[in-house]
Amino acid sequence: VKSGLCKRALVQLSYAIGVAKPLSLFVETYGTEQGTLDADDITNVIKIAFDCRPGAIAQSLALREPKYRETAAYCHFGREPYTKGGIKFF
Repeated sequence: VKSGLCKRALVQLSYAIGVAKPLSLFVETYGTEQGTLDADDITNVIKIAFDCRPGAIAQSLALREPKYRETAAYCHFGREPYTKGGIKFF
């Protein structure tokens, strides 16, 4: 979305225990693609451009930093939503 390839996207990754790379990667753009790339092309771009191993994702998104403490519950998101700086966090 940030790169301008689409206006909206859902990205799903599935993993197996003991396997570093995802078993599957699915991208749904809800028909909001910008330009000539379709959802399958965007999926391929993600496979090439991003390291989707769990540890790499945690590092690139800084998931172990304290800023997530308010929304994390025992390593899972699921607490009550709250608003901070005009942004609603779920």
